[in-house]
Amino acid sequence: MIPRPATAERGGPPPWTARRGIALESVLEGLARAGSGPGDGPPSPVRAPAVTAPPVGPPSDAAAPSAVLVALFEELGEARVVLTRRSTRLRTHRGQVSFPGGRVEPGEDALAAALREAHEEIGLEPALVRPVGYLAPAAAFSTGAPITPVVATLPGRPDLVPSPAEVDRAFDASLADLAASFHEEWWSEPGLPRFAMYFFSVEEETVWGATARVLVDLLTRVLVDGRRDG
Repeated sequence: MIPRPATAERGGPPPWTARRGIALESVLEGLARAGSGPGDGPPSPVRAPAVTAPPVGPPSDAAAPSAVLVALFEELGEARVVLTRRSTRLRTHRGQVSFPGGRVEPGEDALAAALREAHEEIGLEPALVRPVGYLAPAAAFSTGAPITPVVATLPGRPDLVPSPAEVDRAFDASLADLAASFHEEWWSEPGLPRFAMYFFSVEEETVWGATARVLVDLLTRVLVDGRRDG
C-alpha cells in the first residue's frame, strides 16, 4: 500500500529523454563522469545529484545505517538491474520493491553489508559481483535511516534464489524500461513543505520511496549528466 495523501498532485516530466539501448558501458561512463567509475579499489563517494528527497526527521534510535546493492548486468544490449519485492511477513517496508540490502552490522562497511545481504536474500554469490561506485546516500521516508547504494556489475544474468523469509520475488528490469515508466508526484504533509515523490512501473511492480530516488540518481547520471547513443 502506498500512503498517498489526498492532496497528491501530478508532477513534471523526468529530466531525461527515454530511449532504448542503454548499454552497461554507458552506465559505467556516466558513473565515471560523475566521479565514481570502475577501478581496482573500493567504490568512491560521488557528488550528490539533483534529486529531491522528502523531508524526514532525525533518525530514530532504531534507524540503523543500511546498504543496498545496485547490481547491473547486460542482456541484448540493455543494462538491467536486480530488484526484489520484500516479503509481506517482514516488520518494515513489507511488500515493497527494493534493492537487495539491509543493515550494516558492527565491523562492516557499506560494501561488505551490501554483498552479505544480497547473498542472504537472493543467493547472489559475492565472487560474481564487481563493485564500481557509490550513488548518493538516500534515507528511508518513515525513519530517516541512512541508506548507502553500492553500484556493481555482474558478468551476466544471475541465478537468483530468493530467501522466503525475506523476499517474495526477485526480478530484474532494464534501465530503458524504468526510464520510460517514470512519473513524479508532489506530496504534502501537515507542517511540512511540498516534496517530490518518484515512481516507476515495471514487471507488474511499482517502485517508489528510497528505491525510486536511487534509480532517479542513477538514470540522471547516465541520461542527463552525459548523453551517449547506445
